[in-house]
Amino acid sequence: MRSRYKFVEEDGIYFITSTITEWIPVFTSESYFQIIINSLEFCREKKKMRLHAYVILENHVHFIVSGENLNDTLKSFKMFTATEIIKQLKYDKKEWLLHQFEFYKKRTKKESIYQVWQEGLHPQLVNVEDVFIQKVEYIHENPVRRGYVMQAENWKYSSAGYYITGEKGVIGIDDSFEDNL
Repeated sequence: MRSRYKFVEEDGIYFITSTITEWIPVFTSESYFQIIINSLEFCREKKKMRLHAYVILENHVHFIVSGENLNDTLKSFKMFTATEIIKQLKYDKKEWLLHQFEFYKKRTKKESIYQVWQEGLHPQLVNVEDVFIQKVEYIHENPVRRGYVMQAENWKYSSAGYYITGEKGVIGIDDSFEDNL
């Protein structure tokens, strides 16, 4: 059995990508970004998840995390944020997006009307410092590659500012790679 996309070490550090179904742009205003921000903070404070790096883009998020029961924590994160996104879409009367999430829902998802996130977490173990650095740089350069900002530290919804200038961003960052060895 392949272990590439599994949580193979309980205390490991993992690179995670979660993508909105069909890459539909959802995170286009502060209220939607805030759902992710609040949820990640909750996971840090209440579920003991350590957040080492992150970026929130219009249709997906990347983060590097560690902690106990990551699989359960991140499943809860996706379930909760999906519910909150649907609530916000209804409040904002974004019927087109709701129809998209209803249309693209997997047939196997009998208990829900919508599917916000693509299935799976695809965790990638980050077990050496070089890989950690490469993943952090990849995460932080995403908004630059997409043309949102000229410099990574200028993207508000990223930990780049913390790593580059030492400024705290919209979400706190936990200990570094070395502190987890």
